Amino acid sequence: MEGPAPGPGTATEDKPETNGAAPASTNGSANGTAPAPPAKKSMKRSTKIAVSIIGVLVLLAALGFGGAYFMYSRQFVSTDNAQVDGDKVQIVAPVTGTLVDWRGGQGTQVKKDQVVGRVKQQMGFAQPQRIIKAPGNGTIAVDNGVEGTWVTAGTQLATAYDLNNIFITARVDETDVRDVRPGAMVDVSVDAFGSTPVTGIVSEVQGAAAGVFSLFPESNSSGNFQKVTQVIPVKILITNSNGLTLVPGMNVTVKIHKPGT
Repeated sequence: MEGPAPGPGTATEDKPETNGAAPASTNGSANGTAPAPPAKKSMKRSTKIAVSIIGVLVLLAALGFGGAYFMYSRQFVSTDNAQVDGDKVQIVAPVTGTLVDWRGGQGTQVKKDQVVGRVKQQMGFAQPQRIIKAPGNGTIAVDNGVEGTWVTAGTQLATAYDLNNIFITARVDETDVRDVRPGAMVDVSVDAFGSTPVTGIVSEVQGAAAGVFSLFPESNSSGNFQKVTQVIPVKILITNSNGLTLVPGMNVTVKIHKPGT
């Protein structure tokens, strides 16, 4: 005999069909919340101390460097825009023609009015030659003359220097030149000779800068210009070369003592 059918108010237990699948989890992910992240490990006390010490050392180093630079800048005007220089003796072609009998090779020592070559002129059947003389004493450092080539009047054939009367030309920023005085002592470091010291003295501070302004291109219709820091040539006489052979063109770094130092 069949039992009574369940009434409308009787609750029945509906079991979900799983089809072999595992039932859904009942933890926090089921209600939409993410699992709690793992707790961060706190920095060890020894590590904190080490980081603090490193920070203090970096700060002290920065302060020390800044202080040293401040003290240095108070004592010197320094620039590496400087070279060994000298009074140039320019040997040029006196007339237009063919260069012959050229004797102005690099390293040649010449004296004033010494003949170093000739220029053969082409004047019809006649071919007169004009002699080339050195206008002063010196040692030829730059040789541009080539035997048998055609040269025009005024062509620079060679440049000589008197190696017994060389000096240093330093180019100092115009903002620093107020601290440069004739007679000031100068410490010189020659790039070619490393740490071997050379000393000098300021002989002359020239009254003109290397340039005035750096202009924008002419297409700039506004007429604006860009002002740039100029450099002032300073002539430095060498008082002690420390036995070094200095020749024009060598790069140097100079430290000019400021007044009162």
